Amino acid sequence: MRGITRRALFAGSAVGAAGALLPAAGPAVARPRAARTSYRAGYHFTVPEQWKNDPQRPVWIDGSYHYYYLHNADYLAGEIGTAWRLTTSTDLVSFTDRGIAVPKDTTANGDVWSGSAVVDTRDTAGFGAGAVVVLATMSPHDGPADQAQYLYYSTDGGRTFTPHGTDPVLPNPGVRDFRDPKVIRDEERDRWVMTLAENDKVGFYHSADLKTWTYVSGFVRGGIGVLECPDLFRIRAGDGTAKWVLGVSANGKGAGLPHTYAYWTGSFDGSAFTADATDPQWLDHGWDWYGAVTFDKRGTDGALDEGTRYAIGWLNNWDYAHITPTIDSDGFNGTDSIVREITLKRGGDGTYFLASRPVAALDRYVSRTVTLGDLEVEGTRLLDYRGTAYELTCEITWEQLTGAGMQLRRSPDGVRHIDAGVHRDYAYLNRRPTVSPDMTGRWQESHSPFDPARRSVRLRVLVDRTSVEMFVDDGRYVHSSAAFPYLVDTGLALFTVEGKAVFRNTVIREFRV
Repeated sequence: MRGITRRALFAGSAVGAAGALLPAAGPAVARPRAARTSYRAGYHFTVPEQWKNDPQRPVWIDGSYHYYYLHNADYLAGEIGTAWRLTTSTDLVSFTDRGIAVPKDTTANGDVWSGSAVVDTRDTAGFGAGAVVVLATMSPHDGPADQAQYLYYSTDGGRTFTPHGTDPVLPNPGVRDFRDPKVIRDEERDRWVMTLAENDKVGFYHSADLKTWTYVSGFVRGGIGVLECPDLFRIRAGDGTAKWVLGVSANGKGAGLPHTYAYWTGSFDGSAFTADATDPQWLDHGWDWYGAVTFDKRGTDGALDEGTRYAIGWLNNWDYAHITPTIDSDGFNGTDSIVREITLKRGGDGTYFLASRPVAALDRYVSRTVTLGDLEVEGTRLLDYRGTAYELTCEITWEQLTGAGMQLRRSPDGVRHIDAGVHRDYAYLNRRPTVSPDMTGRWQESHSPFDPARRSVRLRVLVDRTSVEMFVDDGRYVHSSAAFPYLVDTGLALFTVEGKAVFRNTVIREFRV
């Protein structure tokens, strides 16, 4: 994918004096009087200024993760085009900005879109052992059939990159949508493998030197929009079973499916991927976990963990990418999800799925813990807590009820809030009662399956100034959505619907990053 101009910014909405969006439709909401304050996330990664969109798969170089992402330094001027900006981290919670790594408009091919970086330890490309090589999409004439793959290389540890000429290493064969190369090393067969998004197909390519690529097969799946940002990796479950996973960013809203990261488990023979099932699973069921990437988990010695991967996604959605109060309050538009740890698990029906949990290093940044213990709730129970950025964990148990959950970022009068919980046969995250970037009103409540015969659920919810991420039970289902509560909306309540429940081991944690 690529970044675009600021056109239509805040279209159909009004912006309050403190930078908060006012709803475009529905009942009137009184704007609280508040000082102009920051909407920048408390413990999620945000771009320092201007614009960001797609994460690029982080790579481990010299003891730290090098995380590149699409950045437009000309966003506020309304100019189009992205470069690759770099930030580094040793723990994937705290990041250090390193500036532009792959610049835009330094060749006639223009700006740089999504792709992937690899460390060429064996000098297969001829730039030197350990050179960092980027394959990325560029579109010199900005046409859908003009997209091709270009190469940049770095000999200073991935800090700065030089273009390898101006010709593509993988030209467009004359097709629409030909982008987002993701490259992995196939050590068994001594070659590189690329996955490429080609409308409703993921194409597979081979190369010995990263410069010349040969098409070998394609994986076609329709009905979930144009496929973007493909991902291919191998992961081992706790029972010893290893699976290949093929992922894509996709828009399944038209079919009542998520608009996030779809994936298939299966097998890969080095040339073709065979899925275990036709229909994909989804790594997130919310509205705003797009352009996501997974990447290797490395120990401090650089050793690979075969049973765990990391993942990070863009907390936004192209349907309303420019509707955010952060651009006026803080001069930026671009927030990421918390980094997740991804594991492969076997379900009760014998199928394998990916489970998610927040990165373990987040525990080291806890600045305050509020232990509330076991709380009995029937109806609505307002808690004696106020906050804009925190984590809430609990296990809800009951004998008989219709639903239970929590009201997050609750307004003083109780009118505005974000609801997270379970209701009959689904878990949900509902941003409708607060200020939402979705001006259509259609994409407010996200759902994932929940067994109505159960009598308990574990919830772990990460709340920040412009987002909520809910992890359900073992993390098979996660909901990530952007929301822009007024900064005076700091309350928290627990609730049940038609019954009584106990919220056990209720704990709130705040973080200082």
